Amino acid sequence: MPKPLAVLLMAMGGPDCLENVEPFLLDVRGGRPTSPELVAEIRERYRATGGKSPAVGITMNVATKLERRLNESGRAQYRVYVGLRHWHPFIKETYARLIKDEPDHIIGLSMAPQQSSLSTGAYRRKVEEAQAGLSDHRSVSFVGSWNRHPRLIAAIAEHVQEGLRKFSPPTRADVTVLFTAHSLPERIVAMNDPYPDEVKGTVAAVTALLGQQATAFAYQSQGRSGESWLGPTVEATVEELARAGRRHVLVAPIGFLCDHVETLYDIDIELKQSAARSGVQLERIAMLNDGPALIETLADVVTAHESSLAIPS
Repeated sequence: MPKPLAVLLMAMGGPDCLENVEPFLLDVRGGRPTSPELVAEIRERYRATGGKSPAVGITMNVATKLERRLNESGRAQYRVYVGLRHWHPFIKETYARLIKDEPDHIIGLSMAPQQSSLSTGAYRRKVEEAQAGLSDHRSVSFVGSWNRHPRLIAAIAEHVQEGLRKFSPPTRADVTVLFTAHSLPERIVAMNDPYPDEVKGTVAAVTALLGQQATAFAYQSQGRSGESWLGPTVEATVEELARAGRRHVLVAPIGFLCDHVETLYDIDIELKQSAARSGVQLERIAMLNDGPALIETLADVVTAHESSLAIPS
């Protein structure tokens, strides 16, 4: 049997039960304690959205489906593994397990289309730490930006069109599509980090498929670090739209691939309630989750990356 080609599918992760919210936050904060008040607040957000993060299970499903899809071609024996940045299975845990299969090569693939040193770059550093800890020197490469991949853009545009059906027919032409991405600390601008341009690239590509539909963009889910974060915020943007007489808003979180607390709570509960107080009907598009569109996109991304490396099959 040929040695497998390993695909390490990486995501942030999330707590798998309410009891693990605090240790999850401890890892996210690099070991810095979280105040009891903030732990309680975040725990209530998870309680309101099912008691755990659905993102872990969705990522596992993606891995299973992606492995099946990649092996349909018969060109290579792929194995897809899941490694999480802030929860089990941690990247270091998964890396230790996957090298036992003695893969010819490891392809690192982040569940984030837009590149940033603080997000996708952090995944790479976790892999490098795992390698160093295990004194492993095998071949590893990382998929770069796929923020404008045609399948990804087409899938988001299709979900926007479906989302517009949540509004009554007479109002659909007046709906503003509000694209969002997770905010990052503003210091990345001074670092010449690619993230703002990566996000704008996704927005521009989707907007080009939407014709005359009105659009806007904002950052969401800013952290509690005390430093300045990228803006404008979704809250301020929705208020501005309301003042301009735009009473129908469809949120399209193009910086996310699957459901988690940032969509299920930050948008579906908190932002929706805030918008209603301003007289705005606010809805959200469905996430790609583990649907066929995302699986096909990821399969394209992996095989294109493999081809560029000329890995023998």
